[in-house]
Amino acid sequence: MTSSGLAMRTWPVKDAEVRFSELLDACLSEGPQMVTRHGIGVAVLVPLLQWRRLQSAARPSLKELLLSDQARTDMLVPRRGQVKKMAQKPAEFSEPLALARNARLS
Repeated sequence: MTSSGLAMRTWPVKDAEVRFSELLDACLSEGPQMVTRHGIGVAVLVPLLQWRRLQSAARPSLKELLLSDQARTDMLVPRRGQVKKMAQKPAEFSEPLALARNARLS
């Protein structure tokens, strides 16, 4: 159902390709249009103004984030002791250094 209460019209992908201008006009006059592939919905063409409304409703503004009561830094810094220490270098890198050091000492 679209915002107007009517069922969303579906377009097989081949029809959408061939009749794109008609698909676009239907989107602008009737609302969102669904494109299907093998009978399964894969995309929806939505008028730009409606898309912007949906985007702004789904994403809080910076002001809303800063004024919210929810913690915002929980995941920024790991808790103490939970960070893995850097692994030692593999033996293949340290062996040439040890051999060179031993060669100089002898």
